[in-house]
Amino acid sequence: METVATERMAAYNSIHRFRPSDIDELTEEVTAAETADADEYVLIVDPRALDRECLSKSLTSYNPSLNIFTAGSLEEWRAKGTVAEPSAVILILGSRTLAETGISERISDLCASLKTCPVILIAESDDLHQVLKAVECGVRGYIPSSVGINVAAEAISLARAGGVFIPASSILSMKEFINSMAQGNRCFTDLFTPREIQISEALRRGKANKIIAYEMELCESTVKVHIRNIMKKLHASNRTEVAFKLRGLMK
Repeated sequence: METVATERMAAYNSIHRFRPSDIDELTEEVTAAETADADEYVLIVDPRALDRECLSKSLTSYNPSLNIFTAGSLEEWRAKGTVAEPSAVILILGSRTLAETGISERISDLCASLKTCPVILIAESDDLHQVLKAVECGVRGYIPSSVGINVAAEAISLARAGGVFIPASSILSMKEFINSMAQGNRCFTDLFTPREIQISEALRRGKANKIIAYEMELCESTVKVHIRNIMKKLHASNRTEVAFKLRGLMK
């Protein structure tokens, strides 16, 4: 019995025993993984210390795996001498807009300099024009301050994964804009003939009768007849009033 037990113990030890080199390799792998995780961080930039710290705490509470650094400005972050680039940069605009002098240019320059790092904006406005302008600047996420922390965290994850986040409210306003344009087009087709629509567009652009006739391969007298019909339908007394009313229809 003792011989059998001894043989079983030896077999167990031969299977489960680690060599010193195995332990060293395992330790190196764990250390490398921890270092890689430490290098992955999100940078929050906001001159208001309380706001950026509150956002940082909220994001880490929602997702404890997030490693977040904060700075009052990009210059402050660069002054810290951090070697590794962040996996995402969050710029908090607050009540400022991209229409203000220099803001869109700075964001464009930042996106260009951080080619592999997505830039995400957080702003109070969800105006469609501002969202589209931000995307044109190279921004990979636009988060209005009206959303919850769960939406913000998932938007950041999407941008880090290579996607682009646009708020649903902006998409809905885009739908309304497209619908209004479609209604405007229907007004044109109901009011004017195809030829009159072409001449109306030329009038709206301020083109002279001779130019319109040349471009449309018509006699100038024919163009004048179409313009008189357009004026009658719009109840306009001159070309200036026609152009003004056409702009109103477009809106």
